[in-house]
Amino acid sequence: MINKINKNEQRKNRHLRVRKKVFGTKQTPRLNVYRSTSNIYAQIIDDDKQITLCAASTLSKELEKDLANKTKSEQAFMVGELIGKLAIKKNIKSVVFDRGGYLYTGRVKSLAEGARKAGLKF
Repeated sequence: MINKINKNEQRKNRHLRVRKKVFGTKQTPRLNVYRSTSNIYAQIIDDDKQITLCAASTLSKELEKDLANKTKSEQAFMVGELIGKLAIKKNIKSVVFDRGGYLYTGRVKSLAEGARKAGLKF
């Protein structure tokens, strides 16, 4: 019998391996990325207190009008810029990037570049 590979299960395993090493503190919180088929989400998390400091996604009200007629990579770039601006407002200048088990390419890379353009360092 042929077993089909569950790609999401493999991604979760990769994410667990990364999470063993990547830990967000108060000085350098973790920038977490989740990518679904139609949307992309980003959160800045303080793992010491286990709280989300700020979050942005393609469903955010601030980006609702700007995202029309854009590709998914362009939308991810805009989400990265938004999360960067929100972080700068909360005096967060550097973060640890957690790509969520996804490859650092495409939308994940665009989000990271947008966050860097907004002023985040990682």
